[in-house]
Amino acid sequence: MFLSVPGMTCGHCKTAVEQAIEEVGGKASVNLEDHEVEVSGLPESTVLAALKGAGYDAQVVE
Repeated sequence: MFLSVPGMTCGHCKTAVEQAIEEVGGKASVNLEDHEVEVSGLPESTVLAALKGAGYDAQVVE
């Protein structure tokens, strides 16, 4: 699944997003330049909740 995370703008943001996803058991591949994250191993609702908890709004990219 691919997500758009417009608030992810720096290296600290990248790390925070990766950690939030890894803490709930997923794997994340972050493209900071495009503000996108590829996530595997988790349902959409879990990923979105984890990112919201870390302070980031995200949307699934179709």
